[in-house]
Amino acid sequence: MFRSLHPDNCTSCTVCTVHCPVAAATGRFRGPKMTGPAYERFRLSGLHDDASVEYCSNCKNCDISCPSGVPVSTFNMLARGAYHKGKKTPLRDLLIGFSGDIGRLVRHIPAFLLNFGMKNPVSRLALDNIGLDKRAALPSFAPLAERRQLAALRRLPVGRRKREVAALFPGCFISCYEPRAGLDIIAVLEKAGYDIIVPEAFVCCGLPLLCAGLMDAARKRAKQNCEEAARLAAQGIPIISPCPSCSLMISEEYQALFSEEDIGVGPGRVHEAATFVLSLAEQGRLDLSPARPMAEPLAYHAPCHLRALGMGRPGFELLRQISGVRIEDVNAGCCGLAGSYGMKKDRYEIGAQTGSTLFAALRENGAELCASECGSCRTQIASGVGVATSHPLSLLKRCLF
Repeated sequence: MFRSLHPDNCTSCTVCTVHCPVAAATGRFRGPKMTGPAYERFRLSGLHDDASVEYCSNCKNCDISCPSGVPVSTFNMLARGAYHKGKKTPLRDLLIGFSGDIGRLVRHIPAFLLNFGMKNPVSRLALDNIGLDKRAALPSFAPLAERRQLAALRRLPVGRRKREVAALFPGCFISCYEPRAGLDIIAVLEKAGYDIIVPEAFVCCGLPLLCAGLMDAARKRAKQNCEEAARLAAQGIPIISPCPSCSLMISEEYQALFSEEDIGVGPGRVHEAATFVLSLAEQGRLDLSPARPMAEPLAYHAPCHLRALGMGRPGFELLRQISGVRIEDVNAGCCGLAGSYGMKKDRYEIGAQTGSTLFAALRENGAELCASECGSCRTQIASGVGVATSHPLSLLKRCLF
């Protein structure tokens, strides 16, 4: 169902501003209410957009906290798209926005060449000069063999499968940087009785493009993903994503940001992977009896976009049910990276300050391994705290196999 957006549903209570981590970190952002629904009234009157909207990280804490259920972040993303329309897009934002397409282009190149090309001092200086802060942690490309192993699943047709079939939407982060996590998730789903396909027709969910203000490009990818989702739905095949941001973007944001004329039929639900696996365990389809114990204590961080989905803490709940696992939810807010927000030179300090509460909580916790469903969060935590990180379902696979 496509959503209609009405700024007058906002009562100007400012709860969203109180809960906004960016507004707390810098005065350069007027706050989600002001740049979103409040200024929307002026935009509807033909006034120009406020450049302050560029500082919105799209973390969704405004949506989570709004007592009236107003999709505040959606107003802000639409405002950003309007602000950028007709303007020249900086090279930095093009690289970030089209990172999924770039990942596909370089998919046959060995990891050591990609990582050296991206992270050597000369490259980091060049990236710093175009606006990607040289202090920011960049994820590393995974070994070519692992990327190929996950990609090979794209070529297996549904007709060759003997059991119930589910489709994996891996997302750009898993495809490029952590295919091992994708393979771990597939192993868990196979243990629960599924055969998994990774459809070739799926492309980047479009969130990086949306955050860069490139609405037309994001709309094009939304349409392609919706067409593939409709094809799978007609066959009764559920779609699962290990990335909460991809799940949120496809399941909810497409129908708020774009019209039915833009993308055709809505994509339906893309299940967040840990939520899907938790439901299988609750149905008795997945035995959580551990094959081997996990000795080390775990910390857990709930990503902002997972909380925005309103599904609780599925990865945490799964791991907590396994005998012998010791895990604590640090419950300390946004990590500050917000996809690529905290990598940008003019926002690096904002991201670092936003994540400082989480970093302090993790250091106090003392665990040397942190579970989180979001790849960006895992990157930021590993860099900011120096602990190892993992997708919760990778840890689940480690316990069950």
